[in-house]
Amino acid sequence: MKIKNWLGPLLLSLSASIWGGMFVVVKIVVVHVPPVELVWLRYLIAIIVLILISLIRKEKWTVNKTDLKLIFLIGLIGNTISIVTQETGTWLSSAQTGAVITSATPTFMILFAWWLLKEKLTRIKVLSVIMATSGVICIVGIHLTGHNVLLGVLSLIVAALTWALMSVLIKKLSGSYTALQVTIMSASVAIICLSPVVIADHQVLRRIDFFNPIIILCLLYLGVVSTALAFVMWNRGLHLVSAGKSGLFFLLQPIVGTLLGWLLLNEKLTWGFLVGSCLIIGSVWVAIRFET
Repeated sequence: MKIKNWLGPLLLSLSASIWGGMFVVVKIVVVHVPPVELVWLRYLIAIIVLILISLIRKEKWTVNKTDLKLIFLIGLIGNTISIVTQETGTWLSSAQTGAVITSATPTFMILFAWWLLKEKLTRIKVLSVIMATSGVICIVGIHLTGHNVLLGVLSLIVAALTWALMSVLIKKLSGSYTALQVTIMSASVAIICLSPVVIADHQVLRRIDFFNPIIILCLLYLGVVSTALAFVMWNRGLHLVSAGKSGLFFLLQPIVGTLLGWLLLNEKLTWGFLVGSCLIIGSVWVAIRFET
């Protein structure tokens, strides 16, 4: 019992921290590897690792034909559109902006759950959405210093919305799949969707210096650590910590992303950015703290 008391929070904290560091890694490697190719390579590496984990665990696979359409939508919306816009937005803006804006994802999930799952939309949930929206507006207002930055912020908002939608769609899947299997299938959809784009412009891959230690380490972090390892730890942590409390650990993502962006990339911390960050983080806390 004592092990569960610290192991669950530890696994969730490590996962969220890894995802926070992911924005800094993307900011570094996207200079060498364009966003679409980066996402494709990330999932290619991750799916190999995830399949190996599934084989080691000797998971039994049974795919229902009625779920195929939903699995495709999850892979298209979450693993393809969301990740591409997330890494594009981080490239065009900053690691801090990427970490903070996408931290509004849990709050956006409330709206999609109300719309698609008919969950009750309470005053507390509405308040959290207003707080998150205000936080995003604060950040957008502070960073409107160029056309590309505006596109970056808009891309990150799309990333947060689509990831929230994907998270709600996963709840509509039948309970016959493990979280690991869902990830493998949705990642496969992403690879299939992105492959035509990557193949059509295959010269981009040929120009990437895969012998560059920085590129290799970044790809391994994104594929093995951020996608495969962090997912497994998060999934395990959810079994040891209640659903309501587990959402609090997600808040480590923007905190770690912001601090690492400041420490490693010399990204400035402005008052406007801090106010927006506090509003978004506060919105998620309100939604979780007063969850009915």
